[in-house]
Amino acid sequence: MTHDGTPPIDSRRILHIDMDAFFASVEQRDDPTLRGRPVAVGGEPARRGVVAAASYEARRFGVRSAMPMAQAVRLCPTLVVVRPDFARYKAVSATVMQLFRDVTPLVEPLSLDEAYLDVTENHWHEPIATEVARRVKQAIREQVGLTASAGVAPNKFLAKIASGWQKPDGLTVISPPRVEPFLQQLPVDALWGVGPVTAARLRTLGIDRLVDVRGCAPDTLRAAVGRLAETLRHLAHGIDPRPVCATRLRKSIGQERTYADDLQDVTACADEVRRMAAHLGAWMATHGQTARTVTVKVRYGDYRTVSRQRSMPPVHDAEQITRYALELLHETDVTTRPVRLLGVSLHRLEPRDAPHGSAEAPSLPF
Repeated sequence: MTHDGTPPIDSRRILHIDMDAFFASVEQRDDPTLRGRPVAVGGEPARRGVVAAASYEARRFGVRSAMPMAQAVRLCPTLVVVRPDFARYKAVSATVMQLFRDVTPLVEPLSLDEAYLDVTENHWHEPIATEVARRVKQAIREQVGLTASAGVAPNKFLAKIASGWQKPDGLTVISPPRVEPFLQQLPVDALWGVGPVTAARLRTLGIDRLVDVRGCAPDTLRAAVGRLAETLRHLAHGIDPRPVCATRLRKSIGQERTYADDLQDVTACADEVRRMAAHLGAWMATHGQTARTVTVKVRYGDYRTVSRQRSMPPVHDAEQITRYALELLHETDVTTRPVRLLGVSLHRLEPRDAPHGSAEAPSLPF
């Protein structure tokens, strides 16, 4: 026990549950003719649609989320394209999330299809976290007819990596004695916050594996990744004290749209930005939030994508958001280049009321 009576961080039992190919799996469940076939949920190829989800049969051909649907069809000529039905996906997600809350009040949804659960204590009074994960997976299969993959670990960082280890329908357990051997086999881009650009920068320093971060001089690591350095060093040792927050605070919100025909003039672009800003302003007002950063994203007709952002005093109304967004829009080349996609997003959201904390629970075996 620590000095304040709470258990050490690594005594926690955290699950990360991730539904397998969620949107596509719902479609295959509800339409038997789609089972066993490559399916992509998203927009029409001829209208610049994008893949929102791909079945595992489609993934074997290289089809992935966020890929242009036209490219997906080229990779997999037999691909079945299904328009998304988000109302149906949300209804299934609500059932799954309620199932999680029947196990523990400490559920932190990340999206419609994944969540963290702290099962150190749970309503089932099940002392073995691995058994909790098995029972949750079985309940999902029985109640919604879908499969999910689960990771079990002492913290959120490790649990999330574990859930993706044996997809689909996987269960990977990283008990405290297994943490170090598990970390030893991970590449550096397994670290939270390390994307392709940062990973390439780290590899030029000889940091190819996650554990290589440990031996990097602090100043060198800081020069490479800035303020992320200390976080990466902790994660490289398997340390992640973040609690599972049942009242998880949203940190950003945004809208973007890909157009069937390129926008050819700045007036049309400005009208779209105003519409998005008005929507975001209404959301902010309804949810009592303010934002400290606004970002405008532009993808030109040649697929080159740029973004502009600005920090600002806390804002919450549509007029302020629109003014900042239009200023950022005019810092791009929309006056001279056709535009394929526009987006406006708000970041560093802050509630007008102080956020709630969460306490840790007593230790139980894995």
